[in-house]
Amino acid sequence: MTNRKLQYWVIPPKCDGEFVACMEDVLQTYEKPYDPAVPVLCMDEQPVQLVKEKKVPIPATKTRPKRVDYEYERAGVTNVFMFAEPLAGWRHVSIRQNKTKVDWAIEMASVLESRYADCRRVIVVCDNLSTHTKGAFYEAFLPERAYALSQKIEFHFTPKHGSWLNIAENELSSLTRQCVSRRRFGNEDELRAETSAWASDVSKQQRTVDWQMKIGDARCKLNSLYPKI
Repeated sequence: MTNRKLQYWVIPPKCDGEFVACMEDVLQTYEKPYDPAVPVLCMDEQPVQLVKEKKVPIPATKTRPKRVDYEYERAGVTNVFMFAEPLAGWRHVSIRQNKTKVDWAIEMASVLESRYADCRRVIVVCDNLSTHTKGAFYEAFLPERAYALSQKIEFHFTPKHGSWLNIAENELSSLTRQCVSRRRFGNEDELRAETSAWASDVSKQQRTVDWQMKIGDARCKLNSLYPKI
């Protein structure tokens, strides 16, 4: 079998009540009108391989592109945390060495206590990883602060094998294509500077997300996912 005859894909389950329950919950969340007091925030994360140059690249000229040597040195893996508020056209990217419960709690707290400090509640759409829990706040902060953060957040989890429902994953895909792909970052500071610039530029353009799929569309187009009664 050649590579052209093989395609990797996230294959959803068939006739799965748990899948469609989570899917419809997320779709209903995306249908909510914009409410600055109770915003909808999507978050996701992905690893990025850091790569150092072994030879100094030759700068581009008027007649020739920049030349980079094939040889490189692996410099470890870091993690990109993506936060996206679809209806406000806002993105925030953070870089951390790890993606433990504590890392997630620190990054989430940073967003909740800055941009969303005056919000009554924040609806968070994310995948159902073991690190994405209210208990993570208690592993990172004193009980008083952890309680305040846990009371402010309302989770809506995407179904397993249904990460396409997370708008933050789509934003990570855009970040990868437009900023990270085919480039070498030797350390976290370089990656942090470039990804932060990307998020700032895209947010300044106020490019909101126009999510098209509704619950009715899913029940028609994704009928195979629903249990047969």
